[in-house]
Amino acid sequence: MRVLVATDTIGSLSSARAGALIATGWSSSDVTVVPLGEAGRGFVEAAADQHGVELESGVLGERLVSVARSAGTTLVAVESATPGEQPGIPVDATSADLGYAVRSALEGPVPTRRLVVDLTGVLVHDGGAGLLAVLQADADRPLDRGVAGLADLGRFDIAPARKRLDGVDLIGVVPADQISQTLLGLRGITSLRSRDGDVDQASLLEIDAALGGYAALAGPEHAQSPGAGACGGLGFAVLALGGRLVTGPQYAFAAEAACRAVRTADLVVTGCTVFDFARRGGGVVAEAARIGVAQLCPCIAVAAEVLIGGREMRTMGIESAYPVREPSLESLHGADVSEAELMATARRIGRSWRW
Repeated sequence: MRVLVATDTIGSLSSARAGALIATGWSSSDVTVVPLGEAGRGFVEAAADQHGVELESGVLGERLVSVARSAGTTLVAVESATPGEQPGIPVDATSADLGYAVRSALEGPVPTRRLVVDLTGVLVHDGGAGLLAVLQADADRPLDRGVAGLADLGRFDIAPARKRLDGVDLIGVVPADQISQTLLGLRGITSLRSRDGDVDQASLLEIDAALGGYAALAGPEHAQSPGAGACGGLGFAVLALGGRLVTGPQYAFAAEAACRAVRTADLVVTGCTVFDFARRGGGVVAEAARIGVAQLCPCIAVAAEVLIGGREMRTMGIESAYPVREPSLESLHGADVSEAELMATARRIGRSWRW
């Protein structure tokens, strides 16, 4: 029996550690653990574990920068000092700090052939203009003043920035729910974010027009591309630089060992902290379920708490879900589990799911 364990973080346990504990439930089987993270710090930690390297962190201004290097591949993530969505549109926010982190990664001691950049850590709306400016894109207006500074942009030369990435496979990592997000128009990022804050119609039109003018100069062929609007338009900057966009699970399953485990799996085991109806376990669980359906093998889930019905989970491709603990008012949506609890749960589940 061949088992693929592909779990998100569970409580305070990393994906790799949670996966290793779950794997003990099938100790007599052929088990492959693939560390996964949808985006953000969970992704970079899982990717570093998958590559077998340490994640190094430091401070850049008011942001935490995490970097991992492995055989020509460099992973980069930048986290805001105040993470989380804020209401309204951050018209003055710039992606320049992400640009500095990317530039530093490119200037590292070992040549980078593949640069993997998590795009979720900075809250911006500038279409990646600040990032491109740090990489030496040239324009007739300052590019580090947010979307507000892009009005009346008349000249933009992205060629110097593209030259800095010659020979580098650039990959931007975005959440699954933004992989198809557009940049402009009624379904674009300005329209969507305006629903969360009090922004007048005239300002919305001006912001969208500024983004549209910038996109037409920086990369007109990508202005309407799916994913261009991901993470405040950072997806557009990656595409304009000749890169591509993926989710964290898509990146992890592109590795040869992970691909082989997918092709031969008899059972897929995934997991998360809270498996509920609202988030349905997130992008990692969704990708594991998709793999199970594609490979015609069952997919089951382990979670600190399970707050979703059997009918709902089966519509997304999860055959069964198993809580480590029963939910309570004290722990609801904030459960943590110990290694011993998760291991005991996995061994109990493993006795039923084997053939």
